[in-house]
Amino acid sequence: MYSPKRKKPFRNNEPDTICPRTQDWAPSTENAYNNNHLYSYDSIERLIRVHQYPLKTGIQRSTTFEEKGLATHAVNCGVACGHACLYCSSKSMNRMHKAFKACGENPFEFGYAIVDANTPERIARDAKQIRTRGLIQLCTATDAWAPEAQEHQIGRRCLDAILTEPGWTVRILTKNASVMNDFEYLQQYRERVLVGLSITGTPDRNDTIRIVEKHASEIQERMFAMRTAAGMGLRTYAMFCPLLPGIANSPGQIDRLIRFAVECCVEEIFVEPVNARGPGLRLCQEALELWGYEDEALAVSQIRKRPSWSRYVVELLQNTQRAFRKYSDMARLRFLLYPKRLLDEDRAKIAADDQGVVWL
Repeated sequence: MYSPKRKKPFRNNEPDTICPRTQDWAPSTENAYNNNHLYSYDSIERLIRVHQYPLKTGIQRSTTFEEKGLATHAVNCGVACGHACLYCSSKSMNRMHKAFKACGENPFEFGYAIVDANTPERIARDAKQIRTRGLIQLCTATDAWAPEAQEHQIGRRCLDAILTEPGWTVRILTKNASVMNDFEYLQQYRERVLVGLSITGTPDRNDTIRIVEKHASEIQERMFAMRTAAGMGLRTYAMFCPLLPGIANSPGQIDRLIRFAVECCVEEIFVEPVNARGPGLRLCQEALELWGYEDEALAVSQIRKRPSWSRYVVELLQNTQRAFRKYSDMARLRFLLYPKRLLDEDRAKIAADDQGVVWL
């Protein structure tokens, strides 16, 4: 069984600072590209409650992510991620999981993480035993490079468990720039790994985004990691999800994101509207109001209603298609769309020009 060594809080030889929006301890970001939010377990425990909970599954077949064109198999290293993204619907979808009761936590609240440090051992077992192999997404509902996962080197150990077995390929998805620590290792497997960081806006809106993505790496750090991956010759893809209204969905912002993806030589670009399931939008609205972002809070509150959400999706798609036709190849667009909440007239608008849409 894996047993990590305790580390002293990461300081980067810089003074402690107080994040102006979150009022939590964090390393100084003056030299952001060098620290990449490399929290130690000691420091993240001062920000959130970290629970260890043993999971049973390792590599699972995922028809949902196969339909999205993302992966044939899924891996998760816990039940609740410490990045604490307020819009996240994963805990809402997994709300009946026994881990929440065992850890004494509410699946609709934040401020904690539930992780299993022995995930790589289960993955290594399944990677050997599964005969029909394919593309694994690491991860689908949590993050193998989240602060609490970094302490146990879960991301690297999962990669090693998978890639030492022939026939498997991996799609990395994370909001943490610490994944760069594994880029040199990945070079030996560069044809079998796709690197992606979830980027949810442009750097000029980082002050707003950090309110709803409390412990994730800042946008400029994630972009730096993507550029670094491309510069090292690693395969890359882009994930722009979610692009919240009033924060990241304007035509100019989407133009900048698509141009950035092209600069990173991405193979595919995934875009998805925010999931309205669960309390995520309400939590985002309340947090933005608390910190004085009234216009952004209003934009988020409006799409809690079906007609406004439907219009938001149409506008997001149209802005994305327009940017692609200017700067990229439409064959690379994967606009992931669950149409259930669309109004009939908006569904018809999208159907009239659904190039790049993946209907789910």
